[in-house]
Amino acid sequence: MPLIIKAIESIIRWIGEKSSYINVLLVLIICIDVFMRYALNTTQTWVIELEWHLFAMIFLLGASYTLQDDQHVRVDLWYADRSVKTKAWINLTGTLLFLVPWCLILIHSSFNYATNSWMMSEGSPNPGGLPARYIIKYCMTFGFVLLLLQGIVVIYRSAQSIFSSKSIKS
Repeated sequence: MPLIIKAIESIIRWIGEKSSYINVLLVLIICIDVFMRYALNTTQTWVIELEWHLFAMIFLLGASYTLQDDQHVRVDLWYADRSVKTKAWINLTGTLLFLVPWCLILIHSSFNYATNSWMMSEGSPNPGGLPARYIIKYCMTFGFVLLLLQGIVVIYRSAQSIFSSKSIKS
């Protein structure tokens, strides 16, 4: 099992690091859009939609990486001053009760949503918008699959902490 865990972590880290470059691309596109709007008094629908899609991809591909580095939002009031085992129990419980079920629901529904979009060759409803809207919709599915995989790693690591012989206060 540790080999699978390490493989999942490596894949998520690689995707997270590579997807961070989407930020650079997004900033460049926004700068071009702002220049076109204020200097040339024009804009393109596809540029605005591309900004939205890239912004969504940053979060969809980065969420699992954020969870892996334990940088996600949590209520530290009940977490910060706890022992390693208590933190592991909180992580295990939260992952099993909230993360895993919601990822499964969202993977299922977003996959159907994207597949319907693909089947009808959905494009933007706006004139001059982006074609192939299903691409960003499949990114939702992929992002939640990555998040679910990282959830499996959290479950494994939490169980490892809970059942280890050490009881350390962090």
